[in-house]
Amino acid sequence: MLLLAAGLPVAGLLLAPATAWAILHPLFFVAFTLGAGLRLVAALTPREGVTPPPIHEADLPRYTIIAPLYGEADIAPDLIAALEALDYPRDRLQALVALEADDTATLAALHRLDLPSFIEVIVAPPGHPRTKPRACNVALELATGDLLTIYDAEDRPDPGQLREAAARFATGSPRLACLQAPLRIDVDRRFIPAQFGLEYAVQFEVVLPFLVRIGLPFPLGGTSNHFRIEPLKALGGWDAWNVTEDADMGFRLASEGYELGMLERPTLEPPPRNLREWLPQRTRWVKGYMQTFGVQARNPPHWRTGAAASLLLTLGVAIAAALLHGPMVAWTLIGGLGRLAGEIDWVTPLDLWLFGFGWIAAGLAAVVGGRRAGRPVGVRDLLIAPFYWPLHSLAGAHAIYQLFTKPHHWDKTPHRADHGARTGQARA
Repeated sequence: MLLLAAGLPVAGLLLAPATAWAILHPLFFVAFTLGAGLRLVAALTPREGVTPPPIHEADLPRYTIIAPLYGEADIAPDLIAALEALDYPRDRLQALVALEADDTATLAALHRLDLPSFIEVIVAPPGHPRTKPRACNVALELATGDLLTIYDAEDRPDPGQLREAAARFATGSPRLACLQAPLRIDVDRRFIPAQFGLEYAVQFEVVLPFLVRIGLPFPLGGTSNHFRIEPLKALGGWDAWNVTEDADMGFRLASEGYELGMLERPTLEPPPRNLREWLPQRTRWVKGYMQTFGVQARNPPHWRTGAAASLLLTLGVAIAAALLHGPMVAWTLIGGLGRLAGEIDWVTPLDLWLFGFGWIAAGLAAVVGGRRAGRPVGVRDLLIAPFYWPLHSLAGAHAIYQLFTKPHHWDKTPHRADHGARTGQARA
């Protein structure tokens, strides 16, 4: 159904361009207005700070960490160091490093380390699909904690993150099932890394806190989401066939009446350094968003819980933007310049207003998000952002192709052991 919805506009523009454009133009206008409006309202809404009292040492619950790795021999020592830095009683901490059976290099790298007693290396049995959520489900069967979180190989979580999550769960609603820690990208002034960092700042420091404040669910990030383990097991764990199992889980929890929240203590991550690293990752995200939207849109509980609005505003708008950013930016710029020259009249002043409104909303959200994340946002970053947005359409085209040809293929993001060169700092 989702593929049909994506294909019909293209077919219409090819067969009857004038009629198709008369229908699609207002739809595009509404989609981009919703996306820009969400960012503007979210940026103008103060973040609701929650500081629960700390839990007495003896009352801290058992905590399980799952770290799914594949092909991470170089960076495995950094992950172990990050886990050892966590401030949590070792007698109540379990870390399961989940590997694939054929990942002998990472297994050997871990065996060369003097692992602390709370860290256990497990190997998922051979099987399909070969995805991160499948490895997480294997580890979930062995989890002994009351609470559980996921960390990726490149993550550097704030040492106090587990204690904050435990305190929030202890004082929160019994229906609170998941707390997402903000993901913050290391500062890198190059084009792709800098714009990627701004995206994360907008998402995790502006949009998600706003959705939490108004009581709407959201797509979880791929790491540093902290769960009560009982609801997670009741749902059967993650969808092993979905390549953005994190986004899917947020809405699955909401459909069962559970609540989501945000933490204050962040996790630091490195950015993709160039287009070669960025494109496969973004392709997987867009493909997974399409999978999640198609599945969740058929879920009747969403229409009772109000999650449908958030599904549309987050995943729906993200998919539309990925597919349309490139064509719409080119169409608006060419039409705008042609209109100024008096030779083109198919771009209306309202279209130019929307482009300006979208840029202002995105810029304001980036400034607010950057301030909250402790990363600088300069005028240069805002001016070159419209050159970054069209790249999403390249990823969107790849995502549609993969949805037809290899829907469950997992594009692996390369990671390197270069943490010492990074300048980003965790804010306590």
